[in-house]
Amino acid sequence: MAARVYECEASEAQKLKKLLSYDPYLDTNLIPKTREVTEKDLANMSEDEKKRIAEQDSAAKAALEKLRNDPLANAIFARQDCDLREGKSIGIEDSKSYLYIKATDEFLDLAEQRFKKEFKTIKRAPSEIEKKFIALKEDEENRANSGFGMIFGG
Repeated sequence: MAARVYECEASEAQKLKKLLSYDPYLDTNLIPKTREVTEKDLANMSEDEKKRIAEQDSAAKAALEKLRNDPLANAIFARQDCDLREGKSIGIEDSKSYLYIKATDEFLDLAEQRFKKEFKTIKRAPSEIEKKFIALKEDEENRANSGFGMIFGG
């Protein structure tokens, strides 16, 4: 797993925060909910009800297939190790927000494509800032792990 840090203007941080928590596979506006139907249910339904259910299933399958075939839509940040912070909270530039992502190189490449498409100011952070933020995250992780070790006797 690789780790990268990106920076953006604080004005785009809220939009970025929404992207980080969004999973299109859970969005019922994209993939309509389907109804579980048993054989008993089917036996008691009218032909119109059966037709409506079949249409809903068909629409959901088509939407799911379309989503699966869109590489950028499959850059799902909610499934990655991401941390968005204001610059002032980590001792870096106050006017910017910084995004830490730990993921595969393949995911990070897709993420960058998505950033270019959806954001105006996001870019890879300069290497000294990236190193500082990655070291901060590693330190936090190490402290958390040692805390769990103390709790569980490790």
